[in-house]
Amino acid sequence: MADSSKVIAIIEKIIADVDEQKLFLTELDNVIGDGDHGINLARGFDAVKDVMPTFEGKDIGAVMKTIGMKLVSTVGGASGPLYGTAFMKAGAYLNGKQEMNMDDFIGMMEVAIDGIQKRGKAVQGEKTMLDAMIPAYEAMKASYEADADVKKALDAGVAAAVPSGFLGGLLAGFVGGWIMLMIEKACDKLPHSLEGIKPVLIYPLLGLGAIAVIMCAVNPIMGWINTGMTNALTAMSKTEGLMVPLCALLAGMMAIDMGGPFNKAAYVFATGMLSTGTDASYMIMAAVMVGGMVPPIAIALSTTFNKNRWTAEERKNGTVNYIMGLSFITEGAIPYAAGHPLQVIPACIVGSASAGALSALFGCKLMAPHGGIFVFATMSGTWYWYILALAVGSFISMILLALFMKKKSK
Repeated sequence: MADSSKVIAIIEKIIADVDEQKLFLTELDNVIGDGDHGINLARGFDAVKDVMPTFEGKDIGAVMKTIGMKLVSTVGGASGPLYGTAFMKAGAYLNGKQEMNMDDFIGMMEVAIDGIQKRGKAVQGEKTMLDAMIPAYEAMKASYEADADVKKALDAGVAAAVPSGFLGGLLAGFVGGWIMLMIEKACDKLPHSLEGIKPVLIYPLLGLGAIAVIMCAVNPIMGWINTGMTNALTAMSKTEGLMVPLCALLAGMMAIDMGGPFNKAAYVFATGMLSTGTDASYMIMAAVMVGGMVPPIAIALSTTFNKNRWTAEERKNGTVNYIMGLSFITEGAIPYAAGHPLQVIPACIVGSASAGALSALFGCKLMAPHGGIFVFATMSGTWYWYILALAVGSFISMILLALFMKKKSK
């Protein structure tokens, strides 16, 4: 059950994610469109952000209608009417409701999809947003009707929308890069007169076509792997004796690539679990956050107390990692991991996993998905043990960095 305040919090998260990914969305649109989708969409959601103070006291339907009208009036091209229609249809369906259950959510999805189909004159299979929305809606509805488990239904929707998950995305990145190199080499033999259209027509057309064919074959396989991994993690979370190993595993994943696919897989799993509202979900979220805080803090500690392991430039930039680590911004450690991967990454994984395990052993529970030290107040009376877990994990990584890193010659 979600009330209007929860819905508003979700909208705030959407606004933040759109702003964070606007350049990436624009890069994608450069290949298949006119290169403005991300910036265009971010402009619309910035406008929504401006009117959010007016949402207080309004029912969910009114909130959705306001968002829809704002998107229609501020997002250019076809995107504004399509996204706006979806929100306005949802608003009409939820009119007057102060709370929304899973049945309401599924019904809202149905009318939103119907609105997009009628507005865009599109159907599933035509390479539009409907190719993700319709499978997600159908999977959620079928799952929820089968056993009325909200978490399972939402997970089923996510898996259906992007069947290959982050593993498929990772594979697509590597395969896509290799294919483009092959295409470029093959095009070297073309007449010089075609040089101008290579980057704007030949490369995008052949590259996208090839990767699309490959991913159609790979998607089902990667989907099974991704679903199996999610199911395994979910099963572990339901077994009390496996909670500590699970938290250690997820916290360690946060340090493997510090913002990359493994990091995001652990974080998405944890935030998804929050919807269940169980003690286990709050313990998992606490472990994932502390696992993400350890790497930058460990780097900062090492550059402070083990100065002879780092260059002058690395020591100078290390101090800012105290702030980034305490703010749960794992990416602060990336330059150090990139420069010394064989030393920094293993040290951080061990420290993060240790902190995650201690967090679970201490029974630390966190209800907030982000914020670092600024959301410790939301913990249920265990913040001091949480700080201890963070300190121990960071100290372990600092010691390992001192052992793994060679002394710099003066």
